[in-house]
Amino acid sequence: MDDSHPGGEAEQGARGDRRAQLVDAAVDHVAEHGLADLSLRGLGAAIGVSHRMLIHYFGSKEQLLVEIVRTSERRQRDVLSRLRLEPGLSPADVARLLWGQLTDPQLAGQERLFFEIYGQALRGRPEAAPVVEGLVTDWLEPLIAAEVGAGAEPEAARNRARLGLATVRGLLLDLLATGDHAGVDAAMDEFLRLYYGSE
Repeated sequence: MDDSHPGGEAEQGARGDRRAQLVDAAVDHVAEHGLADLSLRGLGAAIGVSHRMLIHYFGSKEQLLVEIVRTSERRQRDVLSRLRLEPGLSPADVARLLWGQLTDPQLAGQERLFFEIYGQALRGRPEAAPVVEGLVTDWLEPLIAAEVGAGAEPEAARNRARLGLATVRGLLLDLLATGDHAGVDAAMDEFLRLYYGSE
């Protein structure tokens, strides 16, 4: 701790808490209103802060969008964790419930933003690069745990987890591109039938 700034750690903690609150509010706003014509000024007004404060906490609109994506992904992993703890649900039941949440039309803006930022990161945009960190690995841990819990061997669990994650993301991209909700749902049902057998 820096003795010349006795409140430094507390100040940083408060700043981190405020930053997290702003990201959560931004995620909620994007979920409800989408991304059309999203500006820092408009977003700030919607969540009760000035656009200057958003720049202070995030540096730029692009960096804020990255944090929105990361927070949205964390929320979705939290949903998976909660569903896994629900009594009486099979792994296939959990997968279907999570799929239903991910394909809720209200989340379309968040999903679109995810793929947009992902693409920017793959093109080497430095402000988008943090999205790639953990994009697969952060999901693999809970998915592997679910597979092992269902009786899979660790190596098979890792392979199945990666396959499941890639399939979900591919079908989400299909849904955004085609709008064919019924077709994508049918494809997911078929995948789950093959993946889990007769469940």
